[in-house]
Amino acid sequence: MAAFVGALKKFSICLILWLNTLPFLQGGSDYYEFKYPFIKRASSFWASSSSFSSSNTDEASYDYIIVGGGTAGCPLAATLSQNFRVLVLERGGVPFSNVNVSFLSNFHIALADTSPTSASQPFVSTDGVINSRARVLGGGTCINAGFYTRANSGFIRRVGWDERLVNESYPWVEKQIIHQPKLAQWQGAFKDSLLDVGVSPYNGFTYNHIHGTKVGGTLFDRFGRRHTAAELLASANPKMLTVLVYATVQKVLFDQTGRRPRAMGVIFKDENGNQHQAFLTNNRRSEVILSCGAIGTPQMLMLSGIGPKAELDKLNISMVLRNEFVGKGMADNPMNSVFVPTNRPVEQSLIQTVGITKIGVYIESSSGFGQSQDSIRCHHGILSAEIGQLSTIPPKQRTPEAIQAFIKRKRDLPHEAFKGGFILEKIARPISTGHLNLVNTNIDDNPSVTFNYFHHPHDLQRCVDGIRMVAKVIQSKHFTNFTRCDKPTVEKLLNMSVKANINLIPKHTNDTKSLEQFCKDTVITIWHYHGGCHVGKVVNPDLKVLGTNRLRIVDGSTFNESPGTNPQGTVLMMGRYMGIKILRRRLGKAAHV
Repeated sequence: MAAFVGALKKFSICLILWLNTLPFLQGGSDYYEFKYPFIKRASSFWASSSSFSSSNTDEASYDYIIVGGGTAGCPLAATLSQNFRVLVLERGGVPFSNVNVSFLSNFHIALADTSPTSASQPFVSTDGVINSRARVLGGGTCINAGFYTRANSGFIRRVGWDERLVNESYPWVEKQIIHQPKLAQWQGAFKDSLLDVGVSPYNGFTYNHIHGTKVGGTLFDRFGRRHTAAELLASANPKMLTVLVYATVQKVLFDQTGRRPRAMGVIFKDENGNQHQAFLTNNRRSEVILSCGAIGTPQMLMLSGIGPKAELDKLNISMVLRNEFVGKGMADNPMNSVFVPTNRPVEQSLIQTVGITKIGVYIESSSGFGQSQDSIRCHHGILSAEIGQLSTIPPKQRTPEAIQAFIKRKRDLPHEAFKGGFILEKIARPISTGHLNLVNTNIDDNPSVTFNYFHHPHDLQRCVDGIRMVAKVIQSKHFTNFTRCDKPTVEKLLNMSVKANINLIPKHTNDTKSLEQFCKDTVITIWHYHGGCHVGKVVNPDLKVLGTNRLRIVDGSTFNESPGTNPQGTVLMMGRYMGIKILRRRLGKAAHV
């Protein structure tokens, strides 16, 4: 009887999983068109025009035009649509029927897909570190590792946000798309090891950013299905919202007849390459809001004629407003990692447990992405050549040729060489910053980005300290008991893996010079880049673009630092927060939010 009950329980779980995933596997398009009838292809936009009128008052005009339907853009649109007519223009497609986006087990494949219609667009910084930016409705929430946390309280104070409204905006997001993870065994061993080396206290499951060790939230539900910012659009007023996918905005249009340039609308192209124009209403409070992310927003400003004079002049872009700070202060939190081999298979897990240290580093972990049968052919997890990491090859040597050579060699490696996981160490609030420059006037092409990883010696010292702590975590009895790897086994796996460009623990952790070189040679990204449109330099505290009317920025390009261990929670909250602030300022109590 017990066996029958057990089998019935397993069957029920499988049935629930199948029913939950059915919309993604069959008729995904019909499913999202039913639930989100306001999402349409850009070519359906009927109000195309070859000229614009500053007196445009027909029904083709909008109260708000949001450029970028990403992590901030979706909650912002859902909020503003409660009272106003909103148009969202997203250059990518929908995430709902994309299995690479939808399931945790395919996390790496979405990043490895570099085709023109992929949800992930790769770019290489001048530092040599290969990176990714989102190109899909829902933005980075569709391609990231899913970890959710709130910002540290110091960040909220430094940016000058209303803490009460912040604490109302986070739960709005959390109730809709955030979940408590079922802690993987690997993550449990990692948690115990962090506590063993002094990253304490244990704060349990919490969204809050607190010193010590904690388990955070995740975008993945118990079936391993990802929930994204795009789902927040279900909270929108469908009669007041239009979302166009495959709508690539090329520039913002301005009326320059007054004292200050005044945003009037945008030019965008659809999936067929046809150009369209969309306009704001004549109300002085209508706005174009850029939510293109830390790479896309500075690029969009410059292509629209706002930026450093030299940048605009070199590409013959007509200047609307000179601002030498656009594209400056770009930062990316450098990450380094160590591969931990196991003597047994481990389940797949992305970031669940984090260590928030007092030395300015965060420690996280992932497991099991190197052992599926397609791993040897196409990937081995977060540190995959196909997603640009090639972690033991110094950044400047991570060429396309090196990647192809790696892929070819990897096919010959035994399956056992890829069992295990990674311990990741990320620098909090890097001092080193860089810049973003245009390469050409094609919005589809990536701009040139420099982050200057470890340019400041304090960043490098924190990496050294962090790697030493990672070494202690790996050598903790909790991890060695879990991995079941004695020293001979580790050496055997190292010999098998020597061609796989996998970082194992540095042999000489007391040698600072050696660790400094390790940090420089193995630096990668965890995709938390930010800056380029800082408050006080490009935007005011309300995020309105300085020197203009009716133009605002709502995304991570305005940040001086990446909030919390992982920024997506705060960027999601930011969309809701700014939407409420705009509504309250415009309507007062009549906003009803």
